[in-house]
Amino acid sequence: MTRLPSRLHHTAYVSKDLEATRKFYEEVIGLPLIATWSEKDVLFGAERVYCHCFFGLADGGALAFFQFATPEDQALFDPDLAPSPFRHIALSVDAETQAEIEQRIKAAGYREPDTYVLEHGYCRSVYITDPNGMILEFTLDAPNADEINAKRRAVAHEELRRWLSGDHETNNHFRHEEHA
Repeated sequence: MTRLPSRLHHTAYVSKDLEATRKFYEEVIGLPLIATWSEKDVLFGAERVYCHCFFGLADGGALAFFQFATPEDQALFDPDLAPSPFRHIALSVDAETQAEIEQRIKAAGYREPDTYVLEHGYCRSVYITDPNGMILEFTLDAPNADEINAKRRAVAHEELRRWLSGDHETNNHFRHEEHA
């Protein structure tokens, strides 16, 4: 069997404002700032001066954010270059953690479209857009997630071939009960 990575080490994004990012992740979401690195490196053909902050996850992983010292570098790596709701990070949470995060989001004054909930059927997801335009998803798996995942894994290749061949009928019978 192929060995898999054990967990997310970190995922990295460019921040427009590291203090706004810190306040959002520490005070609204509840992730602690666990490291700040001020660095100078030759990257992509030029010397770059930047700050790199890490916000900790319970499993030891982190969300990391860069901010550059010069306006030229900041513009070159700007997070607004190609925003998309399909580019986001999903973090697994239990029911209590999801409820606490939702409470802090509401208390901080966030409303749609910057935050919303989707009931996927196989999970419930709370979405929020951070100060950098990045979308975070806090995912609570359904109680029978192991059973659901085993069924999806068994037909994953077959379902991909079906979809690629042009049959785009939904296979999410958990969310779309009319197809059950």
